[in-house]
Amino acid sequence: MKIATFNVNGVNGRLPVLLRWLEEARPDIVCLQELKAATERFPAEAIGRAGYGAVWHGQKGWNGVAILARGAEPVPTRRGLPEQEDGQSRYVEAAVAGLLVGCLYLPNGNPAPGPKFDAKLAWFARLLDHAADLLRLEVPVVLAGDFNVMPTDLDVYRPERWRKDALFRPEVRAAYERLLAQGWVDAIRHLHPEERIYTFWDYVRHAWERDAGLRLDHLLLSPRLAPRLKAAGVDRHVRGWDGASDHAPAWIELKRDRKARGM
Repeated sequence: MKIATFNVNGVNGRLPVLLRWLEEARPDIVCLQELKAATERFPAEAIGRAGYGAVWHGQKGWNGVAILARGAEPVPTRRGLPEQEDGQSRYVEAAVAGLLVGCLYLPNGNPAPGPKFDAKLAWFARLLDHAADLLRLEVPVVLAGDFNVMPTDLDVYRPERWRKDALFRPEVRAAYERLLAQGWVDAIRHLHPEERIYTFWDYVRHAWERDAGLRLDHLLLSPRLAPRLKAAGVDRHVRGWDGASDHAPAWIELKRDRKARGM
């Protein structure tokens, strides 16, 4: 089973890129972020023709998250985090193929310090509470998406230049560490503990050409799911396609649980 996360940076404008990648990679489950599309503008018909059912949480012009399932219809369980009242579409959750999948798009938080950074930390705190509740369910869970966090110096091309940025400030990295301390496993870092891996390259200053990247997109596995992990990586070549997002898809492969019969 292959599960991927992909910040598409506009699902309608970059639909040809998304469909090309779906056909090439054939992931079983996909978490999408930054749809930048109102709920009624999500391209469900085109995605359905590609063989994927979908649930989504849209927002006109900003944010937006979706979960796709190849040859199946995800069963939605939540849109938005508990007690979320900011009107931003940043979390959607669904049962798919015996798993509970949470797709998230954490706020950027810049400039920091400031109100946007405070809002980021508050959103992260709600995520921590909900993530703990998910673990108490004792079912296999994956939390995947654009966390807007570089957890370690290995996850950023020039760490010394990012110390004061909201993506790399110690408060944000500490929040991510608290998430892992609950028992979640960072799949890519677990299998590649010393490798410099990126999932994002900015459009400016020839970042892609210089490989000046960041690892912002993560797949976290619950303790019940982590033993099934067998591979993880990034389809970084997708970032070089015409009309590409500034992110590349990150993915994991899991051993199938033949005992699973749905949620």
